[in-house]
Amino acid sequence: MDGAELYIHGNGQDQLGQILKSGKLVVFGDVGQTFMYGAKGGEAYVLGNAAGRPLINAVGKPRVVINGTCLDYLAESFMAGDPLNGGGFVVVNGLEHDGNGNFIELDTPYPGSNLFSLASGGAIYIRDPHCKLVEEQLNGGEFSIITAEDWAIISPYLEENERLFGISIEEELLVVNGDKKSPQEVYRKVRPMKAPVLVECEEGED
Repeated sequence: MDGAELYIHGNGQDQLGQILKSGKLVVFGDVGQTFMYGAKGGEAYVLGNAAGRPLINAVGKPRVVINGTCLDYLAESFMAGDPLNGGGFVVVNGLEHDGNGNFIELDTPYPGSNLFSLASGGAIYIRDPHCKLVEEQLNGGEFSIITAEDWAIISPYLEENERLFGISIEEELLVVNGDKKSPQEVYRKVRPMKAPVLVECEEGED
């Protein structure tokens, strides 16, 4: 895809959106393995879940909202720059449809143990108001605070997600146990772990 808009009223197969460059991809269901493998840009919205290794080796500025969850290795080797400076990101809402027109929280927003493995750019914004994710699930990533700038970046995509699927930001995404919360209380940011700074020893030191 390089500029087209594609709407899938059902589930998508493996490798859907591979090397997507630009445009919009909307899936009213689940997607298979290696969703958006090597994607370079564009925006995508998935009503359900993604199988293993979505967004692996993605670069540039893909921007994705997954309303369910995914299997292991989300955004492995993600190389999508800084989302606050035009880079890419993934939003994971961790919700499922209850069959009665409502969306409810999954037991965990991400069941895997390799979140952001070997990533060097981009970010994952994950709805985790109960802080169920732990550092042991991160393999190359680290938790960071959601700032007002982060929320300003992802809000337009959540608004489009609301228009497409009816998942309300104000009445569903930011509501926890019946109480309205701030974005900082609901979402957590995972970014690539900063590399340690190497300090050269002065001459004569061991």
